[in-house]
Amino acid sequence: MIKRAFHITYKAARRIVVGLVGLTVLVIGVVMIVTPGPALVVIPVGLAILSIEFAWARAWLRRLRESISNLNSSAQSDRVEQHRRRVSGD
Repeated sequence: MIKRAFHITYKAARRIVVGLVGLTVLVIGVVMIVTPGPALVVIPVGLAILSIEFAWARAWLRRLRESISNLNSSAQSDRVEQHRRRVSGD
């Protein structure tokens, strides 16, 4: 009985600690958007920390990864098209 009470307490404490650390990193990343700093690196790290315990953070991180991937592939397509135009002489 005592062990079960400790487990629930440990689980709640872990969730609180992960939430506070992840939220702190995420807020620092958001502040870095308007101040000098690597916001585009820190924000996903904060979401990754939060995703350890929270499903909403996993969903946000998945959407962020998909949007970065889509931006990257469209930029790559643009570079390929520019290269083809240069090579063909248009």
